[in-house]
Amino acid sequence: MLTAWQDAFTKTTKLSWKDGLALESPVQVPSLAALKDFLDIVHIKFCLIRPFLEQPDYPVVEPRELLPSFEMDAYEHKQLPGFSLVALERPLDYFQEVFQFDQLHSPLDFHNRGFSQVCPLESTVQAENIQTVRERLPRMLQQEFRDRFHGRDICCMDIYPEILPSLLQMDRAQVLSLDQNHEFHLSGIFASLPSDLDAELKRFGMKIGKFKPGDTARYERNRLFVYQFLMELYGFPIASERRTSAALFARRLFKMGEKFLVKVLGQSDRTITTLWSHPGHTVYPRLEKIALVAVHEDQTEAVALLRHNGYFLDEKRRVAIVRVIYEQHKFNPENVREDRALSVMRQEVIHPLTGAVLHHLNLIKDTSSMILRLNDIVRGEYKGSVIYRRHEIVEGTDTHDKRLKFLFTWLSKHQRRIIGYSDEFYGSAVRILDSYLLDPQNYDEFKAVQDLHREVWSKFSYIQQARKVRILDDLRQRIHKGEQVSYAVALKNMVEILTDLKFEVVNYFDKFVESVLQIGEKVLGDTYLQRTYATRPDEALTPYGLRVKKYYGRLVAVLDEFRAIRKLRRDITPEPASSSAA
Repeated sequence: MLTAWQDAFTKTTKLSWKDGLALESPVQVPSLAALKDFLDIVHIKFCLIRPFLEQPDYPVVEPRELLPSFEMDAYEHKQLPGFSLVALERPLDYFQEVFQFDQLHSPLDFHNRGFSQVCPLESTVQAENIQTVRERLPRMLQQEFRDRFHGRDICCMDIYPEILPSLLQMDRAQVLSLDQNHEFHLSGIFASLPSDLDAELKRFGMKIGKFKPGDTARYERNRLFVYQFLMELYGFPIASERRTSAALFARRLFKMGEKFLVKVLGQSDRTITTLWSHPGHTVYPRLEKIALVAVHEDQTEAVALLRHNGYFLDEKRRVAIVRVIYEQHKFNPENVREDRALSVMRQEVIHPLTGAVLHHLNLIKDTSSMILRLNDIVRGEYKGSVIYRRHEIVEGTDTHDKRLKFLFTWLSKHQRRIIGYSDEFYGSAVRILDSYLLDPQNYDEFKAVQDLHREVWSKFSYIQQARKVRILDDLRQRIHKGEQVSYAVALKNMVEILTDLKFEVVNYFDKFVESVLQIGEKVLGDTYLQRTYATRPDEALTPYGLRVKKYYGRLVAVLDEFRAIRKLRRDITPEPASSSAA
């Protein structure tokens, strides 16, 4: 990676970020991994850094925007570049391909580079390629393009950095593939990447058990959850057509067993997203995102390290080039965090001049900055913006109405993290929320926005109960606070949590009753536990064994109470919509 970066940025005839890129030596990209490295470099320069330097008010990405679940975009920045691209690690078969595009022909298909004789078709092929691209450009740019690239092979990767500004003028995708010399070249433009969203969404929903054929009510309840989960697996919120098509086309190529790479940059998210068939990822394609990120000023150690080593693109604004690599998770209906499609696997900060990478910094999952942000929201001191309920842009937190909308959005985004993070982080979040939501001085103000207050409190209660169920699942595996514990300790803690939870869960979320019963039944069905403790006579047990048997019996009793709760609620209420889709 470092050598490729130096080739692209150091060994050039034009060194300024604002200038074009003319490479002194030919670029060789014989593999998908080499192509990804090269495209990362070129796209960072032309699609992120160059606009950043040209526009003083460039909207840098906040760290939270790279954390799943991804937020809806507040604005479309039409002055910024956007593109989509697909690369296949094989030669194209135009008629057999499963998508539409305008084909370009590499002269290398007719003339091997390095031979002295010139193929008579070469100049004709070059002219036809230029004409194909020219016809897809806005009229005012066509003559300039023809004059600049006349007599040049616009398909070879040496020219790609120069032709990229023209390709960014097109709404549709670029196509790259291998030529006859087994090197990548630009083989098509103006590609439409098919998504088939309706069929894919319904297939996926039925696969994970959220849809059933012909069950319209079930489909209506769960459609948004399935849609969001499917899109997040491939790196996006429910977003623009460009990103939706890129995500679903990557899914299709992966199912077909293709060796591929799909890249997309949205003008709203300002983030280069890459999906590719990494050899180490066998269930889903590898997902990466690159963006210009504003490092939070409270991350003092990280800021000092980045500043000292020259990793900031802009020291004053604390802007760094950050790559995030994600891990996808299969849908698990037994997991209380069932909406968890993605997690952050690794973060990298890229040096703007050398391409060197820092791996060990945590810029986007920093719990201290999350708590500081939450504190700023409840105090009315946060000045940013969020999208509330997918449609309303909320600016600032100067009123209780806005604060509650911010809180609901914050809780929805960080729901999985609050459920799964440390007791220290959870305790801090609970104290801040309680101090605001239960403050007697806010009583009159909350009466005026009682629906919003009730909505936030419901989401907060959902998270609190979900965390207890998550702890129960850990105890099922005899894990407590990250450490292995005995059967007696595990059962004792389970009984205590369930005794508390039964007085809460009856008022709120039926899904937790089901989760509790599933977890409890797995514990009661443990053959070793039954054989060694539960079914043996008291006189045959040690004092420790008697404690285990006692807590086993209490667990049986409390689970019977939960079964009674489930029966009662099924008799008096219809099946609710999934709360985790909010």
